[in-house]
Amino acid sequence: MLRYILVSIISGILFGVLDGLINANPLAQKLLAVYQPIARKTLNLPAGILIDLVYGFILAGIFLLFYRSLPGESGLVKGISFALLVWFLRVAMSVISSWMVHDIPQATLLYQLLAGLGEMLVLGILYGLTLKPAAQ
Repeated sequence: MLRYILVSIISGILFGVLDGLINANPLAQKLLAVYQPIARKTLNLPAGILIDLVYGFILAGIFLLFYRSLPGESGLVKGISFALLVWFLRVAMSVISSWMVHDIPQATLLYQLLAGLGEMLVLGILYGLTLKPAAQ
């Protein structure tokens, strides 16, 4: 249980750091400028930190629940499998929906797909290397 708590906190912090790197770098600023008219002018940093920590706990818990069903023999492969699953459900479906409904440049959509894949792979690998359900 202690390992789950520590990994969840680390992954929540990592979520926030990665989101900052993904969204605040010069390339992202250029590609994501399309959202500027509807973007918030200020961020609620405490709420963002809390949300990322909650995401860390939720994703780590789901990884543990799915562990035995994930493809692969090693924790690393299971982590990558989990990352790809979460990426599809969280990132790819959102980007595809945006492509269908909004007039967003393809370069922006591609950036979101690839950046989201990188973020999910980092988190999935963290889970795969550090978490394993208790033996039954």
